[in-house]
Amino acid sequence: MSFSCPFHLSLYHWRLITVCSLQKHRTSPARQSKATMLDNNIGEYVGLGEGSSQNLHKYNKVSIVPLVFLIFYEVSGGPFGVEDSVQAAGPLLALLGFLVFAIIWSVPEALITAEMGTMFPENGGYVVWVSSALGPFWGFQQGWVKWLSGVIDNALYPVLFLDYLKSAIPALEGGFPRIIAVLVLTAILTFMNYRGLTIVGWVAILLGVFSLLPFIVMGVIAIPKIEPSRWLIVDLGTVNWSLYLNTLFWNLNYWDSISTLSGEVENPSRTLPKALFYALIMVVLGYIVPLLTGTGAIPVDREVWSDGYFADIAKILGGVWLRTWVLAAAALSNMGMFVAEMSSDSFQLLGMAEIGMLPSFFAKRSRYGTPLTGILFSASGVILLSWLSFQEIVAAENYLYCFGMIMEFIAFVKLRIQHPTLPRPYKVPVGNVGAILMCVPPTLLIFVVLALASPKVMAISISAVIVGLVLQPCVEYIKRKRWYDFSGKSSLPDFQYASV
Repeated sequence: MSFSCPFHLSLYHWRLITVCSLQKHRTSPARQSKATMLDNNIGEYVGLGEGSSQNLHKYNKVSIVPLVFLIFYEVSGGPFGVEDSVQAAGPLLALLGFLVFAIIWSVPEALITAEMGTMFPENGGYVVWVSSALGPFWGFQQGWVKWLSGVIDNALYPVLFLDYLKSAIPALEGGFPRIIAVLVLTAILTFMNYRGLTIVGWVAILLGVFSLLPFIVMGVIAIPKIEPSRWLIVDLGTVNWSLYLNTLFWNLNYWDSISTLSGEVENPSRTLPKALFYALIMVVLGYIVPLLTGTGAIPVDREVWSDGYFADIAKILGGVWLRTWVLAAAALSNMGMFVAEMSSDSFQLLGMAEIGMLPSFFAKRSRYGTPLTGILFSASGVILLSWLSFQEIVAAENYLYCFGMIMEFIAFVKLRIQHPTLPRPYKVPVGNVGAILMCVPPTLLIFVVLALASPKVMAISISAVIVGLVLQPCVEYIKRKRWYDFSGKSSLPDFQYASV
């Protein structure tokens, strides 16, 4: 978030300080009038927010088409990685899982992101939502677990990229050459993020089209060979529920990630909801169509359905040329997911700095408008975590992501109940009861995912959460001591958070 004047900054902090304490002061008529006045002030802030975020700096804004593909890569990147769902549960549950999970998880998360992202069209996204509803302490915890979850997730993509290339270049399978390749690839993709969000968006478009086309071709070729009875195969006694749910969860979450760069979106009140809708359709079809093709066109052997199996299906259906295309698409898809995720992670840190949660050097932009310090921190985290295995990465980032989503659901409902009159350019067409009911199924699913995690993943993830609980008071101590500037912009005065 960028501020045009000290009034904008102080009003924003006033909202963060007081919105959580309104419930304590609802009995006195005088205090009720103050609450009404505060609602009016917050409404004025929300009205100012979009205009200010659109006009404060000269950097190009992201339009709807690049935004759709950025969301696509934040969430999906194509059907690469969904093969484990067939191995874990068979064709029928895999197909039903991606449909049902999209309804009970992806749709609510996308709707909440559309409402809250247009209500607060600022960089930082869900950190701003949670801070507004629950106070800056929990806003910081939200930022910590979601940033760490994103960095863990992003550590996966250079590794997967090299895994697709190692069949052609065996030296990349391990050892020193692989380490060098991870570092070089991370540096190249990080530089792409540095050069600008607009470039990242258009690269996402090109990579997305290239990654999805081979599956359209595969689907057309497979039509004469489809046997619908193969889709109905199921054996509940052999289902690996942990692998099944983690695969679905990993492939259909992160809809809220795009909110962390809402301040960079062109006309977010209109663009963001439309982009989320189009991306949701693209993601679900991008999973269902390849699964229908792969499980319906050839006999199903669950044991061979693992990462990369779509390339083998392409060879069976279309030959070596189609297999090569799928492999290239898979490798490049990982690049798209990396640059999209890093954009989200780095702009989140920038947004946290602009509201005074992090030192102002995190708000520093490069000459291309990108968050320089945020990119460097996110890239360092990726390099440090790239040694983890695929299964550990998926489970750990899912676990941390769950904590953040619980806080988002609470913030969404609390702001709906306590501040129903605040301007919401897009509002989910349900009342307060509907808002609560909409959050119930995904919340139950969160508890299931948490319960199925291994003891090792639980220990690592809970330790990371505890680090955040300790880190926030340390940051506040540094702020009080004025060891670093926390003003977000050096030209603005330093406004401190009061206790909530």
